[in-house]
Amino acid sequence: MGSERMEMRKRQMSVHQETLSSTQAQPGVGNRGSNACCFCWCCCCSCSCLTVRNQEEERARKPSNEIRVEGIPNCEESPAPTLEDVNSWAQSFDSLMNTPGGRNAFREFLRTEFSEENMLFWMACEDLKQEANKNIIEEKARLIYEDYISILSPKEVSLDSRVREVINRNMLEPTQHTFDDAQLQIYTLMHRDSYPRFMNSAIFKDLLQSLSETTIES
Repeated sequence: MGSERMEMRKRQMSVHQETLSSTQAQPGVGNRGSNACCFCWCCCCSCSCLTVRNQEEERARKPSNEIRVEGIPNCEESPAPTLEDVNSWAQSFDSLMNTPGGRNAFREFLRTEFSEENMLFWMACEDLKQEANKNIIEEKARLIYEDYISILSPKEVSLDSRVREVINRNMLEPTQHTFDDAQLQIYTLMHRDSYPRFMNSAIFKDLLQSLSETTIES
């Protein structure tokens, strides 16, 4: 009986050791494989690790997005327009575009027509022309291209194929004048298309009436 019990214990120990060896040999069990993630034993595409990585990549991209937002203010700082200012806007599109107050009023109107990107693009080009640092010029040119020229952008402006070809060539070595042709085309589009409607809009008429009444009262 004693020898039989000893034999049974040996068999049990042998089975237990085989089970441990088999478990340790399996990848991802007991030991995490080199490709296993830090939260689960699998390496599948639904792994929570990938979610964390995506969040980290999103945070890494934020500085670039912040450059876009901070590059052009939502509303330019300017003194309150006078009646003389507003009357000059009605006489000339150049007068409207050459003053911060005029651009602000025009931008407000363009928002109602869902075409504010035209003004934003024009302003971004003006900002680019003021830059002298080569590295900053290249970065701003890239952001302008991504925001307003790329067909993948929701803020893409309307340009003809000739101008797009010019831009693509210029982007090989960006300068302050990379988008000059495109800027002129958008300026002309706003002048011919949006400006006449702005003159007849409630935004412009209300502003003109308000300033006229203020002038009479004073």
